[in-house]
Amino acid sequence: MDYVIEMLNIRKEFPGIVANDNVTLQVKKGEIHALLGENGAGKSTLMNVLFGLYQPEKGEIRVKGEPVKITDPNIANNLGIGMVHQHFMLVDPFTVTENIILGKEPSKAGRINLNAAHKDVRELSERYGLLVDPEAKIADISVGMQQRVEILKTLYRGAEILIFDEPTAVLTPQEIRELITIMKTLVKEGKSIILITHKLKEIMEVCDRVTVIRKGEGIGTVNVSETNPDELASLMVGRDVVFKTGKSQSKPAGSVLEIADLAVNDSRGVKAVKGLNLTVRAGEIVGIAGVDGNGQSELVEAITGLRKAGAGSIKINGKEIKNSTPRKITESGISHIPQDRHKHGLVLDYTIGENIVLQTYYQKPNSRNGVLNYRNIYQKARALITEFDVRTPSEYTPARALSGGNQQKAIIGREINRDPDLLIAAQPTRGLDVGAIEYIHRRLIEQRDTGKAVLLVSFELDEIMNVSDRIAVIYEGEIVAVVNPNETTEQELGLLMAGSKRKEAGGSTHV
Repeated sequence: MDYVIEMLNIRKEFPGIVANDNVTLQVKKGEIHALLGENGAGKSTLMNVLFGLYQPEKGEIRVKGEPVKITDPNIANNLGIGMVHQHFMLVDPFTVTENIILGKEPSKAGRINLNAAHKDVRELSERYGLLVDPEAKIADISVGMQQRVEILKTLYRGAEILIFDEPTAVLTPQEIRELITIMKTLVKEGKSIILITHKLKEIMEVCDRVTVIRKGEGIGTVNVSETNPDELASLMVGRDVVFKTGKSQSKPAGSVLEIADLAVNDSRGVKAVKGLNLTVRAGEIVGIAGVDGNGQSELVEAITGLRKAGAGSIKINGKEIKNSTPRKITESGISHIPQDRHKHGLVLDYTIGENIVLQTYYQKPNSRNGVLNYRNIYQKARALITEFDVRTPSEYTPARALSGGNQQKAIIGREINRDPDLLIAAQPTRGLDVGAIEYIHRRLIEQRDTGKAVLLVSFELDEIMNVSDRIAVIYEGEIVAVVNPNETTEQELGLLMAGSKRKEAGGSTHV
């Protein structure tokens, strides 16, 4: 059998942890090969070894049958290996073309030939169906477009083997469909793709074979045509996984969050939320469904004090909190699992213990007379790490060193532990594997069952349908419909999210 990539018996260690333990991965030419595993299983580490960012302690790498030593990404590029990272490596003020050619600039008489570069980028983007504006600034284009730029960067450098690290984690459903089409086009052109993921639906749809890693060890490789999501989930987590979280009928009580006629501008000063009305009661989960960019982020930021609101009112337990400081809003009984865990959820260079007390460090018993009680802080962190299964060498580990999913679990543990009246969960399972998703859904439902109000904002329609008691559909900054998950379908929700009005008479848009 001819393989374009062989990683044989790879072992990679970090202080106090074995990230990859005797893992083997063999990729055929022209296939989409999934690398499946839980958060922290060692998937990204293995691919960082292949891309030259890490050096293995043991094992051998072969490219097209030849043993190679990949000591840095330039060598990987020269061998035809390109990597599209989960967190994009782009320079925001630069244009699309400037980012793509960075480090490999075409020059004429010692000057960068931008006209030639624009032409090359345009031809490359048309060839692979990756249509982007070569002259647009990265800061001005969508996340989906930024990902296309990352893919074009690898193709511009002549990549034959492309590594995609959790490529759909930050994409809307429409962008995911477009990416799947792009991957299929690349394979038709003779490229080979390694897809790091834990989304079983995407593996079943787009991949040829899948290699499973569990807790750093290779479990095996199976043909996708000969398996199913249940079997893959069991291989990944080592037990049976429940995909649909069971929950009893909600028993809502009084209103906790009341929003009336709210208006909020986006960063450009354009109105993103327009006269929005929303109520979330104690003992219920209200899900907000919508395509990214329809005002969800601005709404959540206004509720949590991260963005100033214009007209309207935001009340928690009957008390006006609009345009209060984030600390006052936190103290009023709101917890927030933010959409962007790096920007708003963690201080990456702080330890896990320090991150656990970001909102409560000034309160007893975390401090006394302005002096932090580190013994208490780390004791609490140890308990939450255990309770929420945060895979980390210790509570003293910097947040930056954890996988994305484990960073998310630390945030969720911190926010639930604060015992809020209202829990705002914005994309709470983004970047999490099926086992962790099952766990987080169960925790959200537990919050509801203890009488808490939960506001869930998610782009994952199956998550909205599965977890919510009521669904509010947002379109262009307004709630256009309120539906019961038991009385709607993903198809109807998709139409509502695209702006179509519900035909039923008397359907109020005031939740």
